[in-house]
Amino acid sequence: MSPSASRGNGGGPAFRFSRGGKALPLLWRAERVWGRSSRSDANKLPRVDVLVPLIAAYLVGSVDFGVIVPRILGVDIYATGSGNPGTSNVFRSLGKGPAALVLLGDGAKGAIAAAIGAAWAGVMSSTASAETLAVACAFAAVLGHVAPIWHRFHGGRGVATAIGAAIFLAPVFGLVLAVAWLGVTVVLKVASVASLGAMAMYVPGLAFAGYRGWALVWALAIAALVVARHAPNIRRLVAGSERTVGG
Repeated sequence: MSPSASRGNGGGPAFRFSRGGKALPLLWRAERVWGRSSRSDANKLPRVDVLVPLIAAYLVGSVDFGVIVPRILGVDIYATGSGNPGTSNVFRSLGKGPAALVLLGDGAKGAIAAAIGAAWAGVMSSTASAETLAVACAFAAVLGHVAPIWHRFHGGRGVATAIGAAIFLAPVFGLVLAVAWLGVTVVLKVASVASLGAMAMYVPGLAFAGYRGWALVWALAIAALVVARHAPNIRRLVAGSERTVGG
């Protein structure tokens, strides 16, 4: 099996694996019909087959750098600041360096989870389409971050993991999303506003990049989960008492 890669429209990668002279799409051949796989033999394997990458993605997402990095530094993030194991709280409590490590780690696991789904679809050519499985695994990683099995199901908001997944799924859009999130956070110093704005762009951005059908349903699930986790932040924003990144 030999890998090759090409570039799809909208910045999405078009990785391919070839097996026995036949090219197997790994990512980016968007589904043409709503709810229909882009492969004719998509339903040959039992659905339990799809659970393998989903479980793997959830476990990857459950590795919470917002807990691990402070713990290495001798700090229990659950008992510090807002008690949320996220980049903002780590920044307020421990500074820029640890916060950057948390941000990069949480973003990387989103990209890794999406790659797991794409790779699984590429190797198991009769399972779900690469686009759909990649986004579904991204959702599993965000769910793992929000409710991590390794950390008593007490996790963060999932923003960095969702954006990291977007960088893999559609690099141009994902990078624009990351820069926009960072820019709004720096200017307004309110991370929750940047995060909610990023989630508002999530589904339209992936749709513009070429994703269709069930891939967008999973993308909507990612955005909805992240927004739901921001319910306390939304209440504080309405009340005018939301915390700033620096305070």
